[in-house]
Amino acid sequence: MIQAPLADAIRPRTMDEIVGQPHLFGKNGVLRRMVEAGRLTNMIFFGPPGTGKTTAASVIAAASGMEFRRLNATTASLSDVKDILTQTGGAFGASGILLYLDEIQYFNRKQQQSLLEHMEDGRITLIASTTENPHFYVYNALISRSSLFEFKPVRPADCLIMLHRALDHLNRQGGTSTTLPEKVGLALAEGAGGDVRRAVGLLENAYFAAGFEPGAEITEACVKAFDAGVDNFSDDVHYDLLGCLQKSIRGSDPDATAFYVAKMLAVGDMFSLCRRLQVIASEDIGLAYPQAAAVVRACCESARELGMPEAGIPLIHAALLLATAPKSNSANAALEAAMQDVEAGKGARIPLHLQSPLFKGYKYPHDYENHYVEQQYLPDDLLGRQYYTPGPNKTEQAAATYWNAIKGEKK
Repeated sequence: MIQAPLADAIRPRTMDEIVGQPHLFGKNGVLRRMVEAGRLTNMIFFGPPGTGKTTAASVIAAASGMEFRRLNATTASLSDVKDILTQTGGAFGASGILLYLDEIQYFNRKQQQSLLEHMEDGRITLIASTTENPHFYVYNALISRSSLFEFKPVRPADCLIMLHRALDHLNRQGGTSTTLPEKVGLALAEGAGGDVRRAVGLLENAYFAAGFEPGAEITEACVKAFDAGVDNFSDDVHYDLLGCLQKSIRGSDPDATAFYVAKMLAVGDMFSLCRRLQVIASEDIGLAYPQAAAVVRACCESARELGMPEAGIPLIHAALLLATAPKSNSANAALEAAMQDVEAGKGARIPLHLQSPLFKGYKYPHDYENHYVEQQYLPDDLLGRQYYTPGPNKTEQAAATYWNAIKGEKK
């Protein structure tokens, strides 16, 4: 017989059992007040993993008396949504259906739009959740019809309540009396970074590692034995992978690039991958191949519309394009050099002939041969400063040769 995961077995059934999120479910929490008043609206929950978004949806559904349906956008399709919509006319949907859509950021625009009609006529009340900023990844029409609620990392002291609840369940199930010292429990909770699900998973492993002898105790060593690896995807590992990806692309290694793209997709962080690829296109390829930024942008938009697993195809396209493209950091270097002068307070007064409304003395370059005329653009205290140095690649050298010829003719 397959047993339910421990986190599901001890999942809170009422608002009083929910740990953390006092701004939402505490005595004066806004969601508690709404539900107790009988007010149920479309909602979008956003925040880190393991902070209670799914639990909150199930508790709200139970309190509302509505039929509860759950989909995960990483695996669900439009036909799954349609199957649920057909139930709104039957006996099961007589009081309306509360649809919980987890990881909504993986639904493309068309899939999200399919929900609108049924949200507006009241047959479906939507609770969607995401670990991303909803303003970036949720269709604006859905946001305008929903209330947004932020779930914050659970504090160690609150997480400890769930750990003791989990241990009590394990002891009852196994007929044991294993204990968890408060110091070890707090350390475990702190290490989980506000993710209750992760903390409970670590506790379960540590419980079995402690053994079943009378007086068994979960020690720090038991916890540390399991606090590593791919399943515990920490912020450090997250940024290490992104850093490895960028260094591989910068180093023009397509094979390492492919590996780190696969690694990022395997841990379910498609959106961080999209952001980093767009940064790399301008930071490391830049003016050596200016079209790279547009191509990568298009691939990332395509990935967001497709959703996983097909999203991996345009993303590896973008990543390998960057890895095999010529490299230049001249644009980024120019920005950093200019920022140093800005932060030092230089260039406060721009030349008078560049100031509105009269632009007195300004020479309009298009009125001159080759659309160029020599004049001052930098402030007086920065005259002669050179921020941009063309890279040794074909594209930048061609531009440099052209402008050196034009400017040389005019001097």
